[in-house]
Amino acid sequence: MNKELLFKNFPILESEELNLKKVEPCDAEDLYEILTNVNLYRYKPGNPLKSLDAVTKVIGHYERDFNKHKTIFLGIYDKNTKNKLIGIGEIFGFDYMANRVEVGYTLNEHFWGKGFATSATKLMLDYLFNKIGVNSIQAMPMPENVKSCNVLKRCGFVHEGTLRQCKHWTGKGIVDLEMYSILKSDYIYSKLT
Repeated sequence: MNKELLFKNFPILESEELNLKKVEPCDAEDLYEILTNVNLYRYKPGNPLKSLDAVTKVIGHYERDFNKHKTIFLGIYDKNTKNKLIGIGEIFGFDYMANRVEVGYTLNEHFWGKGFATSATKLMLDYLFNKIGVNSIQAMPMPENVKSCNVLKRCGFVHEGTLRQCKHWTGKGIVDLEMYSILKSDYIYSKLT
């Protein structure tokens, strides 16, 4: 894993329909739609934010976490809606010895079921495997988050099993999580077939 390249600059990932890039303060209103939605917090840690000011602070935290080499938060922008911020992709849980990272995503509810989570995940996989040189990528959704589990399967992840009562999530308590992973060799093979 090329740690120097990983945190040199916020990556910019692009497909025909999406841009994944750094979230800017001008995106606060779009991010507000996401981070204040109660429905999104059924399947993720934390609680909905209450104000635009709180959302603006989160954008600053995204940059802080990047500078601390802790997490890379990437805005998911839909090119068909004038680059509206429709979600957040996350790259985190860096294990440099095992050459492994974890990914996650949160989408504005109005954009569910349209393939955006799958497209964003594929962009992150391509970046992490081909540019950064990661060997293994994991994702851990809640068992109830069936749509997210399906996204991972479509992207080539293998279901490793259920981690029972494995984490404490703010707003949820102790939760079970499904473990999904994909290896670089799996990814390369899927591209050849």
